[in-house]
Amino acid sequence: MNPVVGLDVSKGESQVQAFLDKGQPYGKSFSISHTREGLDTFLHFLKNVESITSKQPPVVLES
Repeated sequence: MNPVVGLDVSKGESQVQAFLDKGQPYGKSFSISHTREGLDTFLHFLKNVESITSKQPPVVLES
């Protein structure tokens, strides 16, 4: 499953990390708040990963 974006979900904010391939992280992890602005940031990040890989990345959630 490549690429993939992981979200570690907690109350109020989530940590985001993308992987282009197994063991190959894309950039550094970052946090987003559970607000409209945070979700807009996440959507922009997803579209960036998609443009780099030409694939829509699945999103895996961990609580």
